[in-house]
Amino acid sequence: MSIALTTKIKERTAVVGVIGLGYVGLPLAVEKAKAGYKVIGFDIQKEKVDSVNQGHNYIGDIVDADLAEMVKTGRLSATADYSRIKECDAMAICVPTPLDEHYQPDISYVENSAREISKYFRKDTLVVLESTTYPGTTEEVVMPILEATGLKCGEDFYLAFSPERVDPGNKLYNTKNTPKVVGGVTRKCTEVAALLYESVLDGDIFRASSPKVAEMEKLLENTYRNINIGLANEMAILCNRMGIDVWEVIDAAKTKPYGFQAFYPGPGLGGHCIPIDPFYLTWKAREFDYHTRLIEVSAEINQYMPEYVVERVMKILNERRKPLNGARVLVLGVAYKQDIDDLRESPALKVIEHLEKYGALVSYNDPFIPEFRYHGNEYKSVVLSEDTLKEADITIITTMHTVYDYQFIVDNSQIVFDTKNATKEIKKEKANIYVL
Repeated sequence: MSIALTTKIKERTAVVGVIGLGYVGLPLAVEKAKAGYKVIGFDIQKEKVDSVNQGHNYIGDIVDADLAEMVKTGRLSATADYSRIKECDAMAICVPTPLDEHYQPDISYVENSAREISKYFRKDTLVVLESTTYPGTTEEVVMPILEATGLKCGEDFYLAFSPERVDPGNKLYNTKNTPKVVGGVTRKCTEVAALLYESVLDGDIFRASSPKVAEMEKLLENTYRNINIGLANEMAILCNRMGIDVWEVIDAAKTKPYGFQAFYPGPGLGGHCIPIDPFYLTWKAREFDYHTRLIEVSAEINQYMPEYVVERVMKILNERRKPLNGARVLVLGVAYKQDIDDLRESPALKVIEHLEKYGALVSYNDPFIPEFRYHGNEYKSVVLSEDTLKEADITIITTMHTVYDYQFIVDNSQIVFDTKNATKEIKKEKANIYVL
């Protein structure tokens, strides 16, 4: 293990680079700067670079004052000049890993980051991949690019995978206090990476035996949630046909103190992790001649939910002798989860798309997202007033923001279709509420 590098980490004199200043990278950069390191953030988007350098925060989970203070003191700066990688003793790759139109992993951002690092690579450097990906990426994609410089992994430089565990809007767990998993290519790689994270984070560090274990661990986390949410969604569909309240069923089941964890149905899955990550695994499984049936079935159910919501809306309106074509529909909440401004993979967007396909006149309100673009169309949030609610033929609750006054919404709406059980305390008294 490099004495020079470990000494720099222990003395907080190491310069740390973070490639990608999004929902994962910027919080990590701020925490590393708060721990005493000089941090350089890299991003190809000029707006993000300028915002960071001006001390302006654009990520909800960061305390604005923390970012401003780190920039003011010179501990944190951002740049689009990747030649400054040569200044860094340790680097974290936190770039997107989206799926393409065929649901296959697009790791071009990871590859490009590794190539940029390799141009300015030097001995005694630590590189940690944090971007969620399929098992094998660290050793099969990143390591060959870095070793093409002539440096040997585990001897001349250190390489590890440590999955991000960012949960936007979580009031209890954040980058600082969430336990971290680290898996290095060699034992030395693991120890150097763990040493850095231990100096920055409060959460425990779990040392995995390899990058593949750490990569698979992240996919298991989110596949577990995907499958269980898929079960909850299928139960919701069945319970509706049987005339049973699925929300009461779940409340009853979760009274059992063991053997059951509550998952809830909804209009679909959103965010970059849960709807996306399982497909990395299904894609990789084909290489080993295995078909991940359970994962794919749950994904099918979850992807069907926005369409199912619209089918329910059709039936609800039909009971009132109102066609969906030409109906005025108000959608409440387009963020993928409550109390955040994140639209990534939001099921509400699919709901709006299906509604408009059938001729509905759709408007939306979201206090966290005043406007957005989707499939080339521009949408602006309407004011949530008595008139807005009364004019809508049906109001659909797609995101359970805590700032909403649900009694006010129910009292002034003709019909409420609640896909999140936000009206749980009201629905027993009102005949105009339908639940998923």
